[in-house]
Amino acid sequence: MEHDGQLQLYAALAVQLKEAHTKVRALQVPEGVRVALTRKLLVITAAAKHDLADAARRLERFTEDLDEGRFPEGER
Repeated sequence: MEHDGQLQLYAALAVQLKEAHTKVRALQVPEGVRVALTRKLLVITAAAKHDLADAARRLERFTEDLDEGRFPEGER
């Protein structure tokens, strides 16, 4: 049973990550900012392989920052 719950959580997180990537691609921001946001999403994706709950929390914070318009400086 627990295995099924983990799979459902992985599936839900995968959908949320895909949505976050779509949001980042649609942003009208400098390329350096887009690269920094994409890197953050890749770090969250990698974290999901080791700690699903932590990755979910990170993604939630990332999405909140994105929705609030809080972006990293990016490379210049």
